[in-house]
Amino acid sequence: MAYDSKGTLNKVMLIGRLGQDPELKYTPAGAAVVNVSIATDTSWKDQDGNSQGKTEWHRLVFWRKQAEVLSQYAKKGDRIYVEGKLMTRSWDDKDSGQKRYITEVQVANMQFLTSKGDREAVSNTSTPEPPEPPAEFSGSNAEQGDDLPF
Repeated sequence: MAYDSKGTLNKVMLIGRLGQDPELKYTPAGAAVVNVSIATDTSWKDQDGNSQGKTEWHRLVFWRKQAEVLSQYAKKGDRIYVEGKLMTRSWDDKDSGQKRYITEVQVANMQFLTSKGDREAVSNTSTPEPPEPPAEFSGSNAEQGDDLPF
């Protein structure tokens, strides 16, 4: 758990669908990174009995081996489970000079929930599919060394 000495907790757990194909990039220091959004849906019946729904979008950041695995095996629309912590970063907008903020989930653990068979059932394309991903990939960024089996 992500407890600190003051008894607080910063933990996020989400199951959602990828909003775009993961795009692998590298920092100037050479660390692999993927920034991607996932959608989570909520549905309910209104007072007239009609079905209603809302989609929330969540920004995720994957680092190092997790970023490489995600970019190799995942595609837009795939369902994934992630655990991580919320982090807010800021930058100065080049056009307006104003400080901008974004809150993202720094992913510590992930699990693929869409199988190759699920993907083929909803896809009508003839694009070859990548091999099956490992079912679960977890560990903090510090633990994601080259000694992992994938």
